[in-house]
Amino acid sequence: MAGKEKATNISVSGLASGSSTWARTRDTWINSPLLYQLSYRGIDEGAIVIAKRILVNHYATYFRVNLMLKSKKIVIWLSALISLLIILPFLIPTQSYLNEAERVASDKIGVPVTIASIHWSLLPSPRVVVEGITVGKLQEIKVANIVVIPTLSSLFSSTKVLDLRVNKPIIKQGAIVIASTLFSKNSELSRDTTAINIHNIQVEALQFDWPANKLPLINLNVNFKNANVLKSVTINAEDGTFKAVISPKSEEYLISMLAKNWISPVGLPVLIDSAKFEMILKDSRLDIPIVDVALYDGKLTGNAKISWEKDWRMSGKLKLDNVSIKKPSRLVSKTVYFSGNLFSSGDFSSSAKEPSALVDNIRADFKFNVNSGVLNGIDLVKVASILIKQGHSGGETEFDELSGLLNVVGKQYNLRNLKISSGLLSGTGQVKIKANEQLDGNVEIKLKHSASLIAIPLNVSGTLNNPVVLPSKIALAGALAGTAILGPGVGTSLGIKAGGVINKFKGLFQNN
Repeated sequence: MAGKEKATNISVSGLASGSSTWARTRDTWINSPLLYQLSYRGIDEGAIVIAKRILVNHYATYFRVNLMLKSKKIVIWLSALISLLIILPFLIPTQSYLNEAERVASDKIGVPVTIASIHWSLLPSPRVVVEGITVGKLQEIKVANIVVIPTLSSLFSSTKVLDLRVNKPIIKQGAIVIASTLFSKNSELSRDTTAINIHNIQVEALQFDWPANKLPLINLNVNFKNANVLKSVTINAEDGTFKAVISPKSEEYLISMLAKNWISPVGLPVLIDSAKFEMILKDSRLDIPIVDVALYDGKLTGNAKISWEKDWRMSGKLKLDNVSIKKPSRLVSKTVYFSGNLFSSGDFSSSAKEPSALVDNIRADFKFNVNSGVLNGIDLVKVASILIKQGHSGGETEFDELSGLLNVVGKQYNLRNLKISSGLLSGTGQVKIKANEQLDGNVEIKLKHSASLIAIPLNVSGTLNNPVVLPSKIALAGALAGTAILGPGVGTSLGIKAGGVINKFKGLFQNN
């Protein structure tokens, strides 16, 4: 018996001291929360703490499950509400509002206004969307849509404050007449008492549908003060070529415009390096006191005035300084063009019933002078030296100076008092460029290196792109007669001179 007890004690002692199983069991007992509470607080207090903790865990689980169920209900209700807010505006009848909107707009503008549809939207904020607007008998103005957004704080007040978003308007050239009418009615419209104040207007992707002019898409931002009083207008081209700012001052509107790398939308596609225009708009008159343009290594300065109280009228003065004319003259003709530096100044004016006809009715007189240039496409020395009845094309004529007077009447250009001089020749003459680009003129060339052919009268005909320059018929006849009577040399020279005198008299009678 003693041996067995001893063996058992040894076995238990071994388990207590060295068994891995006993070590794990011991660690579990020591780290047990129950033993910790019982050992630290005592058996009674520890049991109470454990019971409280069990109850807290139970209620926490209950509240989490309940909150999840309520959250699901909230999500369902919110989804239903959002769906209702999206669908509800389309269930509201709008035909009566549409007809009334067309009538009011037509009365205010003075031309027919049609609207394709109107609908309300409550998201992302309350707004009215007007689709498919056209203005004018010939649809001079088209707008994809206008979004009317009321300020939330003004929804329940007597005066509504609105923001407008105008998307993709297209404006034809005839819309200028509509716009000018609105400007003349501006004072009347400003006195119109209304319960609507416009805070801001944004116009996106404005397009001018003008066949003769190419303008980039334009964005506008218009801000108003209280009672629809204009605060400022900012105009930006989407391609970054120009920017304009309009601001009111007393009864006038000050307009400042800057441009860079801009192709002129009127007339020839002249490339403008940079430009600055200062303008003043008042009633039916636009004054442009400052025109400052950098182009082709030179400067264009001047001023202009445009009015439309009755008929459309335009007038002004322009001055060109040291403008390289090779590139712009090639825009007129690719076969015959000038190079050199141009200096010019003069006046212009025009009047018409419609603004689109101002350019067609323009009248202008400009003195011009070109220094150290070249007439490309025609060799006047060779033309004057060959007394045969055939045109001559190609080559070039260098000159020290070319001067004259450019007279413009509508689409017809008259080059008068032309004078050209160089080391080899000098000449005078006049050339008419008709509206269909036909040429009609005469030039007298004097060859300085020849003692016998003092002055050769030449006729100019053909077109801008295919000019024909050759000795006149009378000069050829005189040369043949003089040669037959007095022999070559002196006889030929006198015959040509006599033909030139007759040619001058003929031209004088024709002009009269």
